[in-house]
Amino acid sequence: MASSQMPEATAVGRRAAEVLDRMRQHPAFDRLHSSSMKYSSCWATFTGYPAISRWSLDRDATPLLTEALRVLALKAAVFDLSDGDEEAAELLVPAPVDEMIHAVLAQFTLMSRMQTDLAVVFPHATELEEFTYTRGCLTDSYYAAAGWGDQPLRYWLDSAEVTRRLDELNAHYRSAGIGRDGRSHDFDFDQPQPQWPDPVGVSG
Repeated sequence: MASSQMPEATAVGRRAAEVLDRMRQHPAFDRLHSSSMKYSSCWATFTGYPAISRWSLDRDATPLLTEALRVLALKAAVFDLSDGDEEAAELLVPAPVDEMIHAVLAQFTLMSRMQTDLAVVFPHATELEEFTYTRGCLTDSYYAAAGWGDQPLRYWLDSAEVTRRLDELNAHYRSAGIGRDGRSHDFDFDQPQPQWPDPVGVSG
């Protein structure tokens, strides 16, 4: 969808702020919050959270969840104001925030109940995702219009910067015997493995 056809920023911001406030007031919100945080400790990619500098799940999970909920509210607002256009609602989002969005959407029962109770749709279509987020894009305009203040740049990373960091990470992955983006490895768990020393310089 061309940007000229996208909903106006003020309308999206106002609607998104309303959606997020109603989400937080929903009786199931505390459960959604705690469930999403648990999810982050049982599944994570090699290409989302780790792009954050000196990333620590214990430190970063809560602020990442805040950003994920804001983006879900923005997407719901665009979906609503564009008469249900999934392509329009698939806003450009940085990889670390996108990964936490997956953690929230994995709480299927809670999110389904919240959608019904709030009469909103939280759209997400993997085949429509583009990982080309750039600072200053329309997503940023919508975020600003919602009145949430400055985006934490620790998480709102340009796609070019994410690519640079992932290239560096993949060099480390290769040295540990892990294929690009963590998609493969040659460890044979049926064979005895050498004892590795405790990692040095890793915190959290």
